[in-house]
Amino acid sequence: MDDQKRILELKADELVALIKQGEIDVKHIKAVQQKINTAANSVTTNISLSNKVAAPNDLEALLSRHELNIELPQKTIDFDRIKRYVLIIIGVVMITLGMAMIIMPAPPYFEMFTIFYFNANDGVTLMDLIALIVVFTGVYLPLSTLSKKRS
Repeated sequence: MDDQKRILELKADELVALIKQGEIDVKHIKAVQQKINTAANSVTTNISLSNKVAAPNDLEALLSRHELNIELPQKTIDFDRIKRYVLIIIGVVMITLGMAMIIMPAPPYFEMFTIFYFNANDGVTLMDLIALIVVFTGVYLPLSTLSKKRS
């Protein structure tokens, strides 16, 4: 294996020396370069994924072939931010509606379902329990949105 590496380095040095002499035209140099690139690409594609040394070379090749678009991640970040704001606004609206359901008088057909009586005229009704569920859901939405880690 070391002999092959030495031979490869020796041949590469000879090729560089021939190119520096300037007797070879550019067209022929590009053809030889294309042959070397084709051979190098076929060798790197045959290497298995277990070879960790080839991974940086593959990454370098991918980065050199494809142009990076910086605007795409920015759009994703903006979409996530808008989603967070909408969830917070929905949560605040749900809290407000739930409190309004508790404070405002309920229609008589909801009042007849009293779950727990404080006295003969007042108690916890079905409407109050539904309003509490709405309030707790409204509290959960902003808290869960704000507590998520931003990646």
